[in-house]
Amino acid sequence: MTRQLRLGIIVPSSNTTMEKEFNEMKNRNITIHSARMKLKNVAINNLIEMEREAEKEALKLADAMVDVIAYGCTTGSLIKGKEHATKIERKIERITGTPTIATANAILRAIKELDIKKISLATPYIEELNRKEKEFLEANGIKVLKMVGLGIRENIKIGRVKPETVYNLALKANIKNSDGLLISCTNLRTIEVIEKLEEELKKPVISSNTATLWNMLRKVNYRKKISGYGTLLSKL
Repeated sequence: MTRQLRLGIIVPSSNTTMEKEFNEMKNRNITIHSARMKLKNVAINNLIEMEREAEKEALKLADAMVDVIAYGCTTGSLIKGKEHATKIERKIERITGTPTIATANAILRAIKELDIKKISLATPYIEELNRKEKEFLEANGIKVLKMVGLGIRENIKIGRVKPETVYNLALKANIKNSDGLLISCTNLRTIEVIEKLEEELKKPVISSNTATLWNMLRKVNYRKKISGYGTLLSKL
């Protein structure tokens, strides 16, 4: 009997979406194991403070002998600039001995996989974080043609945003000559609307959670495609 693949995710304490979406998307032979870092408000200082708990939480996941670890926070892995996500990955890999990805880098790898050069960006964030995400993407060679945010600071409220609101936000963010659409934030519900958006917009739609799951599975050479959640996961 083949051992189940164990995915470890480190999430903000107020995140109510990432675990749920992973459990809905995953294939049967995959299990999800999570650890949590204290966070209530999604703002620069709070995200920097949260990161201080990452190593301790990663070591807990390593005790469960997970096959791969994700730092499951988009803005939390990009606010310090172009190399922030890579530094987080290296730090956690060094202390745990476990392959690690950070969501911001997962997004970059997903964008590269789908050959996207120009993107539309939809987020739930306040303006200071929208600016940081745009800077991060463009520093890594991705042109952001249009960006729309909801201006929500409290993370628990981000998790309560309804999928139809996300759908309308994505349509508002879309611009005709973008190669793809990114819906940012691991706490924003997206998987109910990704396929519908792709069908309507005729372009790839990536979310923080689909990119993170895809990258974790690629990291451990898992190649069984996942259907129903967009082009990216169907390419496994």
